Amino acid sequence: MIGDRWGVTDEETRQRYGCDELVARPSLEAWRGVTVHTGPDAVWARLRQLRLGPYSYDLIDNLGRRSPRELRDLPEPMVGDPFTHALGRARGRVLAVRPGHELTATIMGAHLSYAVVPGASGTRLLLKVVAEGPLWLVQALCLGDLVMARKQLLTLKALAERDADRRS
Repeated sequence: MIGDRWGVTDEETRQRYGCDELVARPSLEAWRGVTVHTGPDAVWARLRQLRLGPYSYDLIDNLGRRSPRELRDLPEPMVGDPFTHALGRARGRVLAVRPGHELTATIMGAHLSYAVVPGASGTRLLLKVVAEGPLWLVQALCLGDLVMARKQLLTLKALAERDADRRS
């Protein structure tokens, strides 16, 4: 599918993610990933911030309201919590959490898992999205997600690296 991979290795696409357990026969599987040059704790702290805003193109998906840039001391997400806030209200729902490692949620009919994976050259922040639906719809979702998720992951990366620089 066009746009189904960005920034991931073949090995990362073969891994199992929490969202794989939720959609038996997805018509969409998309993977995104970035290397964050800081430890997994800093990356997870930023991932928890998704509950406050989408961290993507705020003009498009948050009515122009900027996702918070300051790091807030949020508790661990819990199953049933809203996944994010966008367009002025809570959106989506957290479905599973392995604190420090993986967050799985649903939003707009898609299921997604964010994984924080320590590595030799930094921490990998990976995202897998799965959904069911007609081909034309999931292709459009995939392309839209590529643009928005890429921006989101790059924003989270920059913020986590900035946080680490401020601590050192």
